Parts: sequence; C-alpha cells; structure tokens
Amino acid sequence: MAFQPTDQRELILPLLAGIYETPPWHSFMTNLVARTHARRAFLLTRAADAPTDQGLVIRSFAAPRANADAPLDYRRISGLDLLPLDQLRPGRVYSLEEMLDFSDAALLAHQRSVLVASGVRYGRWVHISAGVADAWIILTREREDFSAAAVALLSSMTSHFAAALLAQAKLSEQRLQAAMAHQALARLGIGQLAFDRTGRVLLADPQAEAMLTIIDDGSGRLGRRLHLLPEASRQFAEACAEVADADSGSAAVVPLDPLGEAWLLLHKANLPDVQTIALPAVIGIVRRPVEINDRFAKPVISSLYGLSEREAALACGMANGGTITDTGADLRLTKETSRNYSKRIYGKTGTSSQADLVRKLLIGLPPLA
Repeated sequence: MAFQPTDQRELILPLLAGIYETPPWHSFMTNLVARTHARRAFLLTRAADAPTDQGLVIRSFAAPRANADAPLDYRRISGLDLLPLDQLRPGRVYSLEEMLDFSDAALLAHQRSVLVASGVRYGRWVHISAGVADAWIILTREREDFSAAAVALLSSMTSHFAAALLAQAKLSEQRLQAAMAHQALARLGIGQLAFDRTGRVLLADPQAEAMLTIIDDGSGRLGRRLHLLPEASRQFAEACAEVADADSGSAAVVPLDPLGEAWLLLHKANLPDVQTIALPAVIGIVRRPVEINDRFAKPVISSLYGLSEREAALACGMANGGTITDTGADLRLTKETSRNYSKRIYGKTGTSSQADLVRKLLIGLPPLA
C-alpha cells in the first residue's frame, strides 16, 4: 500500500513522535481511530518476557461520536475466551469472526451476546511484535464492518509500529537505567554535567541543576552556561579546554566561588559507546555534603554486621561525625554504655577505631540506603 501525504502527517509522524509521548502513541491511536472510522479501540502493550496474564498495559480510545457511550471494558471482553492474544500471528489482521470459538455453540452464543451488548458487532485485532515487547491494536465498530481500505491501512502500519515499539522499549530501558543512576548519585549528593571544550553545558542531571545556576546566554548556540563570576568563568573555560585536549583520564578541579567552598571536578569525556548529536568533551562532577540517612541506613548496617538497633544507631551517628559520647547522649545512653557499644561495634565490623569505622561505612552500602 502506497502511503499518501495524509498518511505521513496523520499516522507515520505521530507514530514516531509517540515514542516520546506520555503515555505513548496517544495521537497516533486517536488518528488511527479516525482514519479507519472505528468507534472504539484498545492499545495493549507488554514486555515480551512478562507472563501472559500480567504486565499488560491497557489503554482505550473512542471516536467523538462514542463519547457518550458507556466505557468499553477490555477485561470483560478478555474474559470471553476469544482466541488468545499470544496465538495471533504478528502482522496479520484478524476479524472478529476469527476470534470467536465456533467449536462450542453455547460459548459462541455467549460471546456474541456480550459483544453485541458492549456495542462490538465488528472488530479487527492485530498483534505487533518487536522482540523485546509486544503490542495489540483492537478496533471495533457497531453498525457496519470495516472497509477494505481501513483494514489495508491497519495492516500497512504494523511494520512501522513494530519499529516504533522496539525504539520505545529501548528508550524505556535507558530511562530506567538513568533513573536508577540518578537515584543512587542523589543519595551521595553527586551531580553530573556534560560540557563541550568551551565549557558550554550540553546536559545536566537533576542534582547538578539543583546545585548550580545554569543560564541561557542568548547566543543561540547549542548548550547553556554556568553562571559564574568573571574570574571563576575564565578559570573554568581554561580548565575545560585543557582537560578536553589532554590524554584520557585527565582531570582538574576548578573553584566555583571566590571563597573556594564549591568546586567542580572535570574529567575528559571517555564515552565511546555514546552516540549523541553533540558529543561532550568534558564531564563535570559536583558534590554537596550528605549525611547517612539513619532512618534507612540503620537496618542496613544491622543486617550487614549483626548489630542491634541501638548499636546500628550509634554507628550511624559516629559515621556522620558525632563523637561516641555525644551520639550516645542523643540516644539516651550513658557514657559507659556508649563506650561498651562502640567496642562491640568495632568487633562486629572488623574495625579498630572510629575513623576506621567511618571509612568502612562510607565506602559500603549504608550511604546508598
């Protein structure tokens, strides 16, 4: 089937843009309903390794003329023992008649009765497989069947939807990886930025955005600028150029304020597997002081080292810089009890002093709890 300009505008482009929509493909499905003259529709998506009866995301759509209709319940339709979704051959469009069970007269009568009562006299099902994910599009009508042109249009979209589904699945994986990394770094108070060799900000994570002032300088060029005093800005630009031109593994630190209270660590970007429109030359790392969150870290420390709840609380306080006696007093412990607890803590953690304990806790899992 040859695509017309309207197909490109109303279906292909929304299909591509729908990869980034939340939820995905709303515009595409709305336009598909209109182009096929469907009354109502479902878009079902599921990760390929998810159990058949789990992980199915169900979204419904309706033509404007069906807005006053009672909502169409997919769960009710799925309970009719129609041909199972996983048995639909990918890319092939199935009619409603092909979904029914003609081997059981009583079941067939029940299926037709429920479907008619739901306003589904005609329908088309298509399974779209992208390897890592599956999707099903279901279109329904009430008064007359779909035209051959509508079915051909639906069929022609399956390969394009499979490509979009694969891209969306891969994008979702990357988003999940990024979210997990950001969450771990946030617990450590770490923010990251990507710079070009002149120091323009190509990308900043949420932590860096919160810790630094990043502005658009109005030049119209790609990227933004750190809002710094003139001298700090000069030092930063020079450091970026030096690190960008240096050997792999090179690093530098630059002050972000005249008092030297805030610093930015610069690394030469070494991202061979990353493909972006503007490849960064320098990666910047900024960090703010973050204490161990005792509410979440205490059970972790207790599990790791076999400490009691009070011992874990004392260890948390010591790791956050408190003395044995002061932390013990906060826990309503006497000096003698605090000292006895600290000895047990050292023994169970295999450390010999408070400094050794702090080192062991801070390089382990407790700060990430």
